[in-house]
Amino acid sequence: MKKIVALAFGICFMGGAAMAQTLESKYGLDSAKTIENASIYTEFVKQKNYKDALPAWRYVFFNAPKFQMTTYVRGEEIMTNMFMQTKNHAYIDTLMMVYDQRIKYFGNHNRYTEGYILGKKGADLYRFGKKDDATLKEAYGYLTRSFELEGAKTHPITAQIMFFAAGELLKKEMITKDEYIGLYMKLSDYADNGIKNASKPEMFQDVKGKLDAMFFDAGVADCETLNKLLGAKYEANKEDVSNLKEIASLLRRSECVDLPLFAAVAEQLYKIEPTADAAYSLAIMFLRRQDFDKTEGYLKEAIAKSDDNAAKGDYYMRMAQLKLAKKQYAAAKTNALEALKINPNNGAALLLIGRAYASYSPSYGEDDFDHASVFWVAVDKFQRAKQVDPSVAEEANKLISTYSPHFPNKDEAFFRSVTDGATVKIGDWINETTTARFRK
Repeated sequence: MKKIVALAFGICFMGGAAMAQTLESKYGLDSAKTIENASIYTEFVKQKNYKDALPAWRYVFFNAPKFQMTTYVRGEEIMTNMFMQTKNHAYIDTLMMVYDQRIKYFGNHNRYTEGYILGKKGADLYRFGKKDDATLKEAYGYLTRSFELEGAKTHPITAQIMFFAAGELLKKEMITKDEYIGLYMKLSDYADNGIKNASKPEMFQDVKGKLDAMFFDAGVADCETLNKLLGAKYEANKEDVSNLKEIASLLRRSECVDLPLFAAVAEQLYKIEPTADAAYSLAIMFLRRQDFDKTEGYLKEAIAKSDDNAAKGDYYMRMAQLKLAKKQYAAAKTNALEALKINPNNGAALLLIGRAYASYSPSYGEDDFDHASVFWVAVDKFQRAKQVDPSVAEEANKLISTYSPHFPNKDEAFFRSVTDGATVKIGDWINETTTARFRK
């Protein structure tokens, strides 16, 4: 009798163990198969053999979803690589399932929360999904939901891709201009917070720069809009130097320095912290007011105080432009050369020097030949500008077309014993050697 009872108890115990082998158990329906298949696909993934990893991975994914988070990490790798190899969007559909199931079973695993996973899901759908309106909107929805859930903890790449997607939606008129601007302000504040508080602020600084670039490229940053947005931002915190610097930079970049807001920000910034950037903001303000003496004074201060080479190059260029406008051609060249020391491929600086030469031509030498010979060195600068800086090529070509017809003619050159191709020295403050060529 005891043996029968014991046997019956054993059968019940075994039956209970079998009943425990379900999808919701860690090892799924069959622990031995789960462990075996996990080992198989892991080895194939290490070898980057994603095709052969698929069958074993699928077993674990469908039959033991709670086994380990690695199932989902490896699943992302397998699906993205299979898509890259085949361009079959079925793998992206499966990738979306991977993210959904990861949220269900591992949606609160350390810092890998639902919001974080939705960010990855939205980013991958944006990058790899079908290029249609519905997919774009779906991806944007995941990204915005991620940002809502994560807040300041949002990964910088998620924020960046969300704004990329928003830009495309704006072009398709699937979001409004106001919605786009509102998102920019939220993301700008998020990036500022990251720069101030993150242990690695470099990523946030990079994202901040890209957000600004995308915003201005979108063509929504007109002065009226910026005045409304940035005016509120200024009034909210007039004592925050970084806030003032950002507002001044945005207004300068949008050429909205005629706004009373810019004057208020520039003066407040200089009052709190009279840095090179603050002095430069005042210089721009006075330049627009055509108060050239004050402009020059603040530009000199900005140059003297700046320890940022890129910014200093901009200050020298602005000074060179001011000197050119005041017909102080030698001084214009001097400042443009300082900009070129900082960036030898600054095509704008070379164009400016060429313009200074061309403008000075009526004052050079004693006769028409001397005056016209200056156009040789001016065109030399225009040619050099487009060689080192393709971005100025169109403008350089226009200037070359404008001034080349004013070269000396052969008759004038004959009496100077100057032949085509001869080396000629242009003196005075220009002090350049050039090659003689004649107008046709």
